[in-house]
Amino acid sequence: MTTVSASAPPASRASTRSVAPLGRLAAAEIRWVLRRPRTLVLLGLLALVPIALGVGIALTGGPGDGDGPGLVAAVAGNGLVLPIAALGLALSLLLPLTVATAAADALAGEAAHGTLRGLLLAPVGRVRLVVMKAAGVLTVAVLAVLVVAVVGVLTGLVVVGGPSGTMITLSGTTLGLGEALGRVALVAGWTIVQLLAIAAVALAVSAFTEHPLVVLAAVLGGLIVFGVLAAVPSLEWLQPLLLTSGWTAGADALRDPLPLDGLASSTGRALVYVVLGAAVTVWQMRRRDG
Repeated sequence: MTTVSASAPPASRASTRSVAPLGRLAAAEIRWVLRRPRTLVLLGLLALVPIALGVGIALTGGPGDGDGPGLVAAVAGNGLVLPIAALGLALSLLLPLTVATAAADALAGEAAHGTLRGLLLAPVGRVRLVVMKAAGVLTVAVLAVLVVAVVGVLTGLVVVGGPSGTMITLSGTTLGLGEALGRVALVAGWTIVQLLAIAAVALAVSAFTEHPLVVLAAVLGGLIVFGVLAAVPSLEWLQPLLLTSGWTAGADALRDPLPLDGLASSTGRALVYVVLGAAVTVWQMRRRDG
């Protein structure tokens, strides 16, 4: 009896240690992610996208009628279009690069530095470990979009200007400041969902390798391949399967009335990628031994 009683407290303490608070783990991971120089550099580059776009349009007066990309042409004298145009431009490369870098560091980077094995042996739980890492990547995705959107709104109002804080839509109607900011928020939320799909795929790839560059090459290369496939008319039947095929839907927020079909279909497609990527990541991490 004495022996059993003496051994009970350590067992109880071990049991208590095995249930680490998920919120505290996620908060620690988020703090660690936000201290990485790569994260800060990429967020800084993202802030420069709307600034460079706005200053360029303010200095040149914007492209003439029919010149330049559609959204960029609509920014001239219409400052609240700037954040939507900047999000569209950043979604083509810099936003995916930011999220893929965070996902590559989350698992493959930890494996490369030899710290992932310690995490796998710690009393955390494989699924909780994935959730913890996903929280860090999600934070980077949300911050990246917010940086572009907020800096875009400020730059649009201050540098580009417009008709007294209103937005002129592509349909020729005028939206008030509140409704215009609502459209920007809609595109920002939609962009975050698209980035979550990229993050889920990147985490899945990161779970299989110890080389972060492999994750970046796989994700960015895959997006390029998707873009090429989407441009081939004979492969139109592949469009519903390609994540990038709905990335032009953000421009729909500049139409009045607001069409939701493109935004809804691209969001649904992205959520499918999120589920598949998360499932593969959890499956691989549950069977990984270091």
